[in-house]
Amino acid sequence: MKRTVFVMLAVLLSTAFGQWLETTIALPDSSGPHELCYDPNDNKVYCANQDADNVAVIDGATNAVITSVAVGDHAYSVCHNPLNNRVYCANAGSGDVTVIDGASNNVVATVTAGDYPCALCYNPVNNKVYCANRSSDDVTVIDGATGAVIATVATGDYPYALCYNSNDNKVYSVNSNSSDVTVIAGEADSVVATVAADAGASALCYDPNGNKVYCANFDASSVTVIDGAADTVVTTIPTDSGPCTLSYNSVSNKVYCSDDIGNSLTVIDCGPDSVIATIALSGSPDPLCYNPLNNKVYCGLYDADSVTVVDGASNAVLRTIGVGDYPVHACHNPQQNRVYVSDSRGSKVSVLRDSIPTGVEETPNAERRAPNAGPAIVRGVIQLPSDECRVSSAELLDVSGRWVLKLRSGANDVRGLAPGVYFVCTRGQRDRGIEGSSVRKVIVAR
Repeated sequence: MKRTVFVMLAVLLSTAFGQWLETTIALPDSSGPHELCYDPNDNKVYCANQDADNVAVIDGATNAVITSVAVGDHAYSVCHNPLNNRVYCANAGSGDVTVIDGASNNVVATVTAGDYPCALCYNPVNNKVYCANRSSDDVTVIDGATGAVIATVATGDYPYALCYNSNDNKVYSVNSNSSDVTVIAGEADSVVATVAADAGASALCYDPNGNKVYCANFDASSVTVIDGAADTVVTTIPTDSGPCTLSYNSVSNKVYCSDDIGNSLTVIDCGPDSVIATIALSGSPDPLCYNPLNNKVYCGLYDADSVTVVDGASNAVLRTIGVGDYPVHACHNPQQNRVYVSDSRGSKVSVLRDSIPTGVEETPNAERRAPNAGPAIVRGVIQLPSDECRVSSAELLDVSGRWVLKLRSGANDVRGLAPGVYFVCTRGQRDRGIEGSSVRKVIVAR
């Protein structure tokens, strides 16, 4: 009897303190959900549906599908512009980018791109959106304010993924067939360097602490590390077989590399750029998502219909959660501390939830959508009331969860920050994983 009680208590504690499948959001049959992105301005999640040629808009508070926005052919990739509150959808089949207003969910423009646009990234310093066109070997640069095409930048062969360097205002395009990385100046939209990677270069991520770019090389089973200032190769790190996706841990300063063929997750310490762990998984990994609120990594196993959750501090596998058929992408909602996973073959979005450390979940009333007054827009100074600084850990984070600034009571000078969305965190939220309305959003504008 005592053993039974102990087992039941262990299960209850696991549910109270761990990660769990909160709900599954059904999309119309044959939607083919692909990439996801989060809109912090309106607390919405956008899901590009490549087979349905639309973008599903999900309420971040209630998980209800608000609407579906018709876009171009084969909706593939999405990203959000927090300054103008626009969502961009790259349509691989029609060679264009649909621009959606984040407040109204209306289409405000359709921008002609190159051949097979497949990846997007946002430059907050110059308010530009970059779209990689893998069949025309170029990147389309879009003005975030007007929606006009500013430039078309030639890259290497088969540009496949993009990332942004916030320290030096550069955009990187990984070119899979030519096994190199094109470096684009964010101000001038010109190529400043072409850096040799390794065979099958296919994924990128950026480490702002060390100002380094990491490039996964699928065929070579390695990760190339690029100096963000000098645009030179720092080192090449061997991994397990078939590295295909990368994610950066802003709390522990690590990079995670999903090894598709090796059924493993390689963990890289960004200080010495060395492998500190190789985590065995129960399937083939691809999508990765980092949650800075709880310092955990979510790794989708597309052939096992599940997501493995890894502790960012200890590298221990915490649990594996069953999701829908063929998970291909994931994104994080910091307001409710949820991770959304697109289940490509199942036409569903799985919602994973992290419990509050006290084990107390939201009440039903907390799930009701409060009137959205929007984030505060600040120019030059963030005024912080004294009650928000009654603990020494008050701080400002960017949308990736990276620490930006320690805050004090009164005026905080933010003139040196890039325009964009930031979060004011109090009471140790970043380290303890506390979620909810006490995380305050601000938009830093010029």
